[in-house]
Amino acid sequence: MTIALSGLTLAAARRAVGKLFRDAGLESPDLDARLLVGEATGLDLTGLVGQGERVATPEEAERLARFAVRRLAGEPVARILGQREFWGLPLRLGADTLVPRPDTETVVEVALEFLRAEARPRPRILDIGTGSGAILLALLSECRDATGIATDISLGTLRVARTNAATLGLSDRAHFVACDYASALSGSFDLIVSNPPYIPAGDIAALDTEVRDHDPRRALDGGADGLDAYRRIAPESVRLLRPGGALVVEIGQGQDDDVAALMRAAGLTVSEPPRVDLGGILRVVSGRKSTA
Repeated sequence: MTIALSGLTLAAARRAVGKLFRDAGLESPDLDARLLVGEATGLDLTGLVGQGERVATPEEAERLARFAVRRLAGEPVARILGQREFWGLPLRLGADTLVPRPDTETVVEVALEFLRAEARPRPRILDIGTGSGAILLALLSECRDATGIATDISLGTLRVARTNAATLGLSDRAHFVACDYASALSGSFDLIVSNPPYIPAGDIAALDTEVRDHDPRRALDGGADGLDAYRRIAPESVRLLRPGGALVVEIGQGQDDDVAALMRAAGLTVSEPPRVDLGGILRVVSGRKSTA
């Protein structure tokens, strides 16, 4: 596909790309167009407004055209930009990381409620399968006396998460360990969080193109029933949590009863109802370790 944008002003290029996206049925065509014009020109929203009548340079027009082709092929804007905002924090992405989504902020909300209600001094947090570091870094940004460890099996993913921690000034409180779930860890934690892979393997082919073709399969595939990760995380959490500590996990639609049952079977108490996300879908299940 060839898209001709040379000779257009920035405002006209933005409108042209927005129309292409709208005609293709993309969900947020105008926003996508603005973000990609900004990336192609290096301008923020104020700059785009102020320079809207400036003609795009040939390099800017070519760069924007390449971005537009990628977007029309189904690549998410966040992948094209190489970053995504989560909990108000700018996070770099990598090929091995999921794109953080607003649904996952529900995990942060539930985890913060636990930390603030318990008010434990210098709480230790574990983020299993951290990806870009989104959940752990959001929690550390809110809890200034907390420290955390994040695990992931992918070294590339951990490099991205470590970079995000450094950019946000959190490197002194965030540490990263390469391992499968929490298998390399000992010690104890006040809170364990995770957004594990939970899509049943047979359902992946039917996912939206943006997810199926651009998120790493390793971060999506939850096994035959989507529950493999929880079977690992629940017993490891019992081993690693301090008495009274909490496990807070993101779940897929309809998995609340099964995940709660796995937590109970491992020895955790599930007393609070699952939490819904902004779309009204049950998204978070939490369990507590006994204080006895």
